[in-house]
Amino acid sequence: MNRDLTVGKPERVLWQFCLPLFGSILFQQLYNIADSLVAGKFVGESALAAVGNSYEITLIFIAFAFGCNMGCSVVVSSFFGAKDYSRMKTAVSTAMIASAVVCGLLMVFGLLGGGWLLRLIHTPQELMADSLLYLNIYVLGLPFVFFYNLSTGIFSAMGDSKTPFWFLAASSTANIAVDILFVTVFRMGVAGVAWATFLCQGVSCVLALTVIMRRLRGIETPGRPARFNRTILQKFMRIAIPSVLQQSFISVGNIIIQSVINGFGGGVIAGYAAGVKLNNLVITSFTTLCNGISNYTAQNLGAGKRERIREGFRAGIKIVWTLGLPLALLYFFAGEPLIRFFIDQPSQTAIDTGVTYLRILAPFYFVVSAKLVADGVLRGAELMNQFMIGTFTDLILRVVLAVILSKTSLGATGIWCAWPIGWCTAAVLSIRFCLTKMKG
Repeated sequence: MNRDLTVGKPERVLWQFCLPLFGSILFQQLYNIADSLVAGKFVGESALAAVGNSYEITLIFIAFAFGCNMGCSVVVSSFFGAKDYSRMKTAVSTAMIASAVVCGLLMVFGLLGGGWLLRLIHTPQELMADSLLYLNIYVLGLPFVFFYNLSTGIFSAMGDSKTPFWFLAASSTANIAVDILFVTVFRMGVAGVAWATFLCQGVSCVLALTVIMRRLRGIETPGRPARFNRTILQKFMRIAIPSVLQQSFISVGNIIIQSVINGFGGGVIAGYAAGVKLNNLVITSFTTLCNGISNYTAQNLGAGKRERIREGFRAGIKIVWTLGLPLALLYFFAGEPLIRFFIDQPSQTAIDTGVTYLRILAPFYFVVSAKLVADGVLRGAELMNQFMIGTFTDLILRVVLAVILSKTSLGATGIWCAWPIGWCTAAVLSIRFCLTKMKG
């Protein structure tokens, strides 16, 4: 159901719009969590380490899909808010054509360069075969990742956050069942984990595309909208490229950090693999909620209602802090059972690593969530230079400090300490940029 985010009390509008988004991303993360859970429980600690090791590289591909999602979503939101439905449809088809080209290039790179990427992050030899197998199967499913992300971006742009939720709830639940079936019954090991995700993402992608195309056909426009427009493509790229750079450089940074972690052995790798899945669940949830704030900002700016942006920012802070509090408390006080949930007969090193990682990061979720709300406003307002400054400040600090602190007496714990420092510094910058925009 399409929803106009330019009318109604901003806080109520955002709660109604963002809660399904929060539920959607929780189910989306079940894909990756299920892979790690099944690999760790039913195959072994080395399988969990292999999946976690490959995961850092898959984030590069996800970064491009995310960038295309955001470029499409913000542009479509702006036209939807302005009720310019003809250009809105052109924006959708233009984004799909551009995304298909990007996806094809990435598939070629992934299939030909997967082994090189794994060697680049110093993947231990005993993990190489399983890591490469998982990565290759993931790359084959990239079209599903790209076009599902585009579909959810279009749904969100038109104010519909419920339909993607139902798709994800069904497909992620099915993914868990298929994961277990392929691994325990068919004895497919890491390949079973990867193929289960491939199949379930494929089904959800096809269903989402079918529904979004039917809905777009139901919106009447004068004449036949153009399938491609260079001006709209440029507008799309102004949002997509910085978003891709943001996510891909974060992924590159994570790969550098992963290469540092790999030097501490399999136990630390496995503990980090479990901990980072849990952390990414929270960060990705915050990011998705703030993508909703980007849609809200873009719709209201398209409708010429700038005064609603400040109220939306305040409401966004309330939402992320309300939803983040129980997760922060859970991770801080229940880290050990959560880590054990991922690994069958874990080593003490793996447990200690995962628990320490979560306890260091959890208290700072309030800081990073506020930064992401500000980023959502900046992106929706197309202030991508300011958006990038905050992002790269966080990334550079985390990577540099992780490398430096890992060589001190803190060891691997020093790596985890880099996260809060980067978050706090970048939060100050992003929030300041956002407040300046709202005063203007």
